[in-house]
Amino acid sequence: MTAPEARILAVDGRALAADSRVLLIGYGNPARGDDGLGPALAAAVAGLDLEGVTVETDYQLHVEHAADAAEHDVVIFADADVEGAGPFRFRRLEPRSELSFTSHSVSPAGVLGLAQQLFSARNSGYVLGIRGHAFGEFAEGLSEEARRNLSGALAFIETVLRTRSFPEAAHPDEPVLAPG
Repeated sequence: MTAPEARILAVDGRALAADSRVLLIGYGNPARGDDGLGPALAAAVAGLDLEGVTVETDYQLHVEHAADAAEHDVVIFADADVEGAGPFRFRRLEPRSELSFTSHSVSPAGVLGLAQQLFSARNSGYVLGIRGHAFGEFAEGLSEEARRNLSGALAFIETVLRTRSFPEAAHPDEPVLAPG
């Protein structure tokens, strides 16, 4: 394997080719200040025009996202983080079957769980939580701290997307599960 496009990386005990399909979903409400960090990251990643990377934005996750997730090898959910200690956290996501959900909102783990249950998807999931500080009722734009955190998260995720180094980049001690 001498060509970069033939490089294989291990994800979930299976091979992941460098040309794997990646879905990044940035979600949150840009009209609520730093809650718009997910869509802001998604817009920035879309501007990179990376091969094999599909970018979507939404105000919240829906059951319909499971169909989109099922068509990709890796799914990254980007959202504002209200409690993170650092500027951002990248953590592995474990799929979860949610017994109760509404058609209005589903957790990232629930989206992956539905993709597996409904479409027999065998993909990996990650959450990129970007630390926000100002979540106003109606405040367009990001705070200065959030813009700095977004910049760091963008540099990080660009490297991860280009190298397809998802498992290596994820924090090993913090798998993300849906609230139980």
